[in-house]
Amino acid sequence: MKVKRIIECVPNFSEGRDLSIIKAIENSISVVEGAKLLNVDPGNSTNRTVITFAGEPEAVIEAAFQAIRSASQLIDMSKHKGEHPRMGATDVCPLIPISGISMEETVFFAKKLAERVGSELKIPVYLYEAASSLDYRKNLADIRSGEYEGFEEKMKNPDWHPDFGPRQFNRKSGATVIGARDFLIAYNVNLNTKSVKLANEVAFDIRENGRPLKDPETNKILKNEKGDILRSEGSCKSVKAIGWYIDEYKQAQVSMNLTNMHQTPLHIAFEECRKAADKYGLVTTGSELVGLVPKSALIDAGKYFLNKQKRSAGLSEEELIEVAIQSLGLSALNQFDPQTRIIENMIEENNSPLIQLSLTKFVQETASESPAPGGGSVSAYVASLGAALGTMVANLSAHKKNYEDRFEFFSKQAEEGQILAGNLLLLVDEDTKAFQGIMEAFRLPKSNEEEKSIRKKAVRKATEVAIQVPLKTMEQAAACLPLLENMILHGNPNSISDATVGVLCVKTAIQGAGLNVLINAATLDKAALKEKYIEQANKIEQMAIPICDKLYNKVKESII
Repeated sequence: MKVKRIIECVPNFSEGRDLSIIKAIENSISVVEGAKLLNVDPGNSTNRTVITFAGEPEAVIEAAFQAIRSASQLIDMSKHKGEHPRMGATDVCPLIPISGISMEETVFFAKKLAERVGSELKIPVYLYEAASSLDYRKNLADIRSGEYEGFEEKMKNPDWHPDFGPRQFNRKSGATVIGARDFLIAYNVNLNTKSVKLANEVAFDIRENGRPLKDPETNKILKNEKGDILRSEGSCKSVKAIGWYIDEYKQAQVSMNLTNMHQTPLHIAFEECRKAADKYGLVTTGSELVGLVPKSALIDAGKYFLNKQKRSAGLSEEELIEVAIQSLGLSALNQFDPQTRIIENMIEENNSPLIQLSLTKFVQETASESPAPGGGSVSAYVASLGAALGTMVANLSAHKKNYEDRFEFFSKQAEEGQILAGNLLLLVDEDTKAFQGIMEAFRLPKSNEEEKSIRKKAVRKATEVAIQVPLKTMEQAAACLPLLENMILHGNPNSISDATVGVLCVKTAIQGAGLNVLINAATLDKAALKEKYIEQANKIEQMAIPICDKLYNKVKESII
């Protein structure tokens, strides 16, 4: 199943004192459907406000445009004073991929936003980071050099013509930088000391910039022929770090910015701090995340620590996140709540009413007078139980005595099973939504030829969706069979019946979903289309059902 596309946007506005202006900009974001406001952080001395919001790309860039437009109307840069470097009313506006979207796709949306800001608002726009193709214009500090006061002159240089918008300076709004960058994780590791000096020793060991090299005899810092300080290389790429003391906690921390969590994930930064701390007789006593974090960062951490423990990582997302919280000590200083600290959880809407129900409620809802959920949703749910049973056997086998040499195999099988079970659960609600789509299409008016034509097309489109969903169920259910077969043949023999029940669940799901394909395909008015879908369903069934029967009979015979 396709993961929902989520990007984050963190624009910086050159106003941190006038609350009415800040509120107006905030409101321009909040009114855009699909854009979830996550944080508003105004700074008085900097006279600057950082706003964070996220959602699907189209909604986010619309909200970003409205915010930039609002800032251009309300902020007069010719009167602006503040401690932080700045060049425009909207100083910088980065887009950050969170889930289901690549950096390349995020760059596309950044350029789309930049072009619109330039053409409609007449603001000079510069691209930075991944969105810029020019090396000398990738770094924000280089672009912003000269700031608002020097930008009118700077823009006259052909090397500094904007990527979008007018080449003339906008005196009221200044210029804006828009781009795409990796997610920055602000992360602090706690140490059992009050010594900032020792905390800095740890920071110097792990940060990419390392520590200044010194002459062993004179203790003077070494420099090259250009006068640049020579440095050792730290253990963590894309990590900035410093030691500091937090009076509130009565302890020192290593304060880090992880600028590329793919190069140095959260758990690796923690582990490197732990190793470095040990050199100085220190112990890490937990850690602290500042702000929000993508779900993947904690899931990857959970898997890492489970693998270290030789435990299967084929657990639910919730369980993996709990392992990460415990292993990183994220609740050591303040309670870490995944619902309010993980970006995806913050913007997630309850679009899955069925799978959120208890077993009892699901049965009652199925038994009610409503035609949905029906056989399609039940088929998807039964298949998810089949995948879950296979996953259970894999997890049990991974931890079974004398199976240590096959731990990685079973752990990988369990992880694959979790993915399959999750995909099938999503189809429970998708099937019901598909049925509701058909009902809505049939309710369309048909009082004249034009309306009849529109209604006919809508019914056909909705029917195709109602066919494609059970087809996906069949495909995903069939994809469970290699896992279940492996567990029957190689898994814990005490759980062979559990894996076989999983096979029976898969068989039921394939046949049940197949019936839904057939009954909906029969209503299509295009023969070729009807035949195509029926052929697809028959092909899956003809491949999968004999495997199910063979595995069931094999196990039954072995038991008897």
